[in-house]
Amino acid sequence: MNRSVTATAGAAANESAREIFGERLRRARRNPSLASLAARVREMLGDEWLPRLYRERVRQLRTRAYQLPAPSDGSQVRVQHTLLGVELQVGRRRLSCPDLATARYLSVFARAGCAEVAVPYDITKISRLADDLESAWQRTMLLAEHLTEGRAKPFRTRLRRALASEMRAEIEEVGAGRAVPQFNQNTKQGLFREPKERARRA
Repeated sequence: MNRSVTATAGAAANESAREIFGERLRRARRNPSLASLAARVREMLGDEWLPRLYRERVRQLRTRAYQLPAPSDGSQVRVQHTLLGVELQVGRRRLSCPDLATARYLSVFARAGCAEVAVPYDITKISRLADDLESAWQRTMLLAEHLTEGRAKPFRTRLRRALASEMRAEIEEVGAGRAVPQFNQNTKQGLFREPKERARRA
């Protein structure tokens, strides 16, 4: 008799545990975690993941390092035209840029919160890179919004910040390179040496 009661109680406990586990699993499927959503966004982007573009498209070029002011939470990053030319505004800081393409290029990394980034020395390549980087950033944010549809606003904000933090960490790991690009002295690129150095070698 006691064995029967014990077995029945054990079966009931197991059934209850399975029900609890099943409910938690269904809830997890309905409401995936922040980490799993960030991983899914990255997987969906594939080759358009921003740090990957930076590593494979930018850092393969001859570049120079450029420092950006770190934006605080909620600070705006925007490109604007002034009487003095094109500027990139990061919070209260304004950075003068040589052209619109460079301002657009830098704005993507400023939004990710990067403190330093590599900028192609060949300005003719910046416009296309700016297009692709802006597209990658916008797709990242749109996917984040799509995957968190119906979730609370604070959760959606945390996902966007988590993605930006992950991108920033990977970009920092790749690095920004030298402040001044190196040139092969045995080619015509040696013409980029300082005039005094060329005169001294002559």
